[in-house]
Amino acid sequence: MSEFPLKAATTAAGLKIGYRESGAGAAIVFLHGIGSSSEGWAAQLAHFGKTHRAIAWDAPGYGGSGDLEPLAPAASDYADALAGLLYALGIERAALVGNSLGALMAAAFVRRYPARVAALILSDAAAGHSRLSEEDRNEKLMQRLDDVAELGPAGMAEKRVGKLLGPQAVPGARNAALKAMSRIRPKGYGQAARMLSLGDIFAELAGCRAPALVVCGAEDQVTPPAGNRKIAAAIGARCELIEGVGHLPYIEAPERFNALAAAFLAKTAVAA
Repeated sequence: MSEFPLKAATTAAGLKIGYRESGAGAAIVFLHGIGSSSEGWAAQLAHFGKTHRAIAWDAPGYGGSGDLEPLAPAASDYADALAGLLYALGIERAALVGNSLGALMAAAFVRRYPARVAALILSDAAAGHSRLSEEDRNEKLMQRLDDVAELGPAGMAEKRVGKLLGPQAVPGARNAALKAMSRIRPKGYGQAARMLSLGDIFAELAGCRAPALVVCGAEDQVTPPAGNRKIAAAIGARCELIEGVGHLPYIEAPERFNALAAAFLAKTAVAA
């Protein structure tokens, strides 16, 4: 990622946010999932930096960013941090592209700051676990917290990476996903896991008026296509499947992912 070096901005609330950027023009912001960071969006920064001001952030608790204060932050806490970053960078309005838990963060931003969202792309969206039974919700949360506590980030990455990718994933995609997850910070990961446990993307998207697209890897085992179709239906959006790939299509099939995203953005006010 030396092509896109890590930068930092401090929000008005005093939170440091790490980010990488490329290009100029209409802003498009990429939000990673629970096991990744801004590093994973290299192919998107290269592609969209030709036509847009492309920015990939490190969510609070990840990479070059500081930690949120609450042990169990809400999705709105991440949305507020993103709003602080955009304000610090002088960006009034942006297209948001969120993968997995980043999709839930993007949805929370749309709910709190609708006028600042030009378009929304949700990739392999994490719906949140708030609608599960308390027993199921706690089981999923403790599995994540126990994995990182017992195995450490690198060991957890080795355990989980296979489930993230499609059956034909090239070694480069696996290595990129493994590298990103092995660098997570346990505290930030734990906070994000608690947010996931209490999150509800359907509640966050209620009333969403932004042009929206849902994208999902056809082989996604983590947030399967059926769930993504429900999210798309809830907001009247199209759901596009990318065949042969799993939970991280932007890493596994960047050319196809970028083409879908670019075609959608070209039909909105976010065209270059």
